[in-house]
Amino acid sequence: MSAELRGAPASDDTSARTAPTYPPLPADALIIVPVRNVALFPGMVFPISVGRPKSIAAAQQAVRDQKQVGILLQRDADTADPVPIDMHRVGTVANIARYVTAQDGSHHLVCQGEQRFQVMEFLEGWPFLVAKVLRIPEADVRTPEIEARFVALKAQAVEAIELLPQAPPEMANVVQSIESPGQLADFTAGYMDIKPSEKQEILETIDVSARMDKVLKLLAQRIEVLRLSQEIGQKTKVALDERQREALLREQMATIQRQLGEGEEGKAAEMAELDKAIAKAGMPKEVEDQARKELRRLQRMPEAAGEYGMVRTYLDWLIELPWQIPEESAIDIKDARRILDEDHYDLDKIKRRIIEYLAVRKLAPHGKAPILCFVGPPGVGKTSLGQSIARAMNRKFVRVSLGGVHDEAEIRGHRRTYIGALPGNIIQAIRKAGSRNCVMMLDEIDKLGTGIHGDPGAALLEVLDPEQNNTFRDNYLAVPFDLSRIVFLTTANMLDTIPGPLRDRMEVISLPGYTAAEKLQIARRYLVKRQMEANGLKPGDVELDDDVIREIIQFYTREAGVRSLEREIGQALRNAAVRIAEGTQGPIKLATSDLQTILGAPRFESEVAMRTSVPGVATGLAWTPVGGDILFIEATRIPGSGRLILTGQLGEVMKESAQAALSLVKNRAAVFGIDVTRFEKADIHVHVPAGAIPKDGPSAGVAMFMALVSLMSERTVNNETAMTGEISLRGLVLPVGGIKEKVVAAHRAGIKRVMLPARNRKDFDDIPEDARKDIEFVWLERVDDAVASALEHGTVPEVEPSKVQRLMGAES
Repeated sequence: MSAELRGAPASDDTSARTAPTYPPLPADALIIVPVRNVALFPGMVFPISVGRPKSIAAAQQAVRDQKQVGILLQRDADTADPVPIDMHRVGTVANIARYVTAQDGSHHLVCQGEQRFQVMEFLEGWPFLVAKVLRIPEADVRTPEIEARFVALKAQAVEAIELLPQAPPEMANVVQSIESPGQLADFTAGYMDIKPSEKQEILETIDVSARMDKVLKLLAQRIEVLRLSQEIGQKTKVALDERQREALLREQMATIQRQLGEGEEGKAAEMAELDKAIAKAGMPKEVEDQARKELRRLQRMPEAAGEYGMVRTYLDWLIELPWQIPEESAIDIKDARRILDEDHYDLDKIKRRIIEYLAVRKLAPHGKAPILCFVGPPGVGKTSLGQSIARAMNRKFVRVSLGGVHDEAEIRGHRRTYIGALPGNIIQAIRKAGSRNCVMMLDEIDKLGTGIHGDPGAALLEVLDPEQNNTFRDNYLAVPFDLSRIVFLTTANMLDTIPGPLRDRMEVISLPGYTAAEKLQIARRYLVKRQMEANGLKPGDVELDDDVIREIIQFYTREAGVRSLEREIGQALRNAAVRIAEGTQGPIKLATSDLQTILGAPRFESEVAMRTSVPGVATGLAWTPVGGDILFIEATRIPGSGRLILTGQLGEVMKESAQAALSLVKNRAAVFGIDVTRFEKADIHVHVPAGAIPKDGPSAGVAMFMALVSLMSERTVNNETAMTGEISLRGLVLPVGGIKEKVVAAHRAGIKRVMLPARNRKDFDDIPEDARKDIEFVWLERVDDAVASALEHGTVPEVEPSKVQRLMGAES
């Protein structure tokens, strides 16, 4: 109806212009338009269709005379030509807002109800119904009873609107805005889905209180019906179980596929393509049999089945894996040397081992090569070494990150019974490389975790064992895959966290940190060039002297590798890039005086500034996962009862070293000229600065012993001497690890003499040449050698009393 009203033009035909003339209506008379099944209430706007000639004539006359009409419900809807006896006596006076003649010839009125009227008598002399009426005004009575009914009716009306399935949201706002009780009753009765006779009964109820009671009763019944309908609808929706829904969706999908031409013919073509792909994949017989078995299952399975996608994905994995071994190119040892020298500075021992590895692979390509494990601090080039090996062997390189992996399924894959299952990282990497003889680097193998889902380190035992990995079985594939042709390399920052059985399968190659001279060469040869390209700079745009790089190395980075150094160089070059982009003509020369403006204040101070010549202080050497570092051991005496106080967040082993050092000093006090009674009335406090950093290990034993001897004998330790080594209660100096890293750290700090355990002479060749040239080495068999070499002779120089008290503690 509404669409027809919008599309139909207002009536202005010829019959309206040449209409017959009728006698004028009396002042209290109305043109009556009889309607079927419609009860118009005051205040409502409602469309009414008129089709009977009398009704059409009445409506047209009212439009011409701009008169109101009386909308009156006939008693029997089936009466074709109603007469006065067929009509109710109470109706609604209405204004004709619009008269519309539709394209199909039907006539429509849009009427707005104004007020009730009662027919007094019908009049003769007009070809349509005319009646003398009594207009009934709306009584404005607001008693407490009416107010109570008004509030209840408004609440019920809003509830009914919310239960209606297609009620516009503005309708509830309209109800809330109505202030008249009678108007609210009429409005509510008008939109309620009740019989026309019931609406007429409400229309004929003039008393507001009685009218509201009738509306409340009917509305309560209607609300109950709407609630039940809503509950039945929800239960019916739940009753449509998953099988019925799946069947419906399958039927719809089949219909769509038939319409698109993707029905059985499309599936047959797809199966033929899969069969051809399986034949071309070159799978072993066992694997091909499994693939064809799954293909037969797929052919019998409807495409809408939930398992269809799982089987199809499984077949795609089997087809796309590189089952065939590609033809291997010969390894050129000379070219391999060139590639290693191009990519890495120094590392002669490591390069020699890699060349040996490649030579063995060339002479015995099908032999069981060892698994190389590159161990060293971050940024020393472990991953890039693997890339160089791949280049030298002319093979694909792929990296698998193991850091934080704590699920065995990440290595072996998930079983296909799980939704979203996938092969493990090993098979995924092989598919990514597209080659069965790739170079695979297992990065950060020392950071594997163990969780509730198994131990991934145990799963790697089969992967890295040349005796077993030729039949590696991924849980997802459930067929063996030969890993024996893959060149496995691993990287780690430390060996301690790698499980013993896993470490036993690998040959460890240590990559210690770089000296300042080595960092300078690496920066000059590789880092500056790489950062120039990364920041869009051309050769000649920026000049970066060696002094600037040395300044960055010494005061802005402190690391074993060169990652931070590269970042700082990149920041300096970006500053130059901004100036060039702003129009400054090159070349731009960066000086050391510019660094504080570009990089900020120096982040590190020289360790030389921390060394001091007072009794009770010794300089030790420490190894950390990010390289070597120097360590200051401070000891002081305070009044007490002979206790040993240890601070600086020391581990258990380091605490035991301090206790052993104190016992050894007490035992040999006479030898070192120390009065034994000084131990009885004082507490010894040993502190290692940088207290926020945990420290552990036995290698600080010599340094702690020397700090205590210095304190108790009041003789200083040479401030250009650093030491490392474990001590025993017999006074022996035992060997320790990380000699190269510790010596490099001492060289970086400006140490001139380093005392090392004599049993560490075997590590001397690993120390960089420039460090060996600048440092004097003292080899210790016993602690007496350390005392003789490092302890200064003579008395302590005079200093202020307050400084003595602060540095040495109060004497008892």
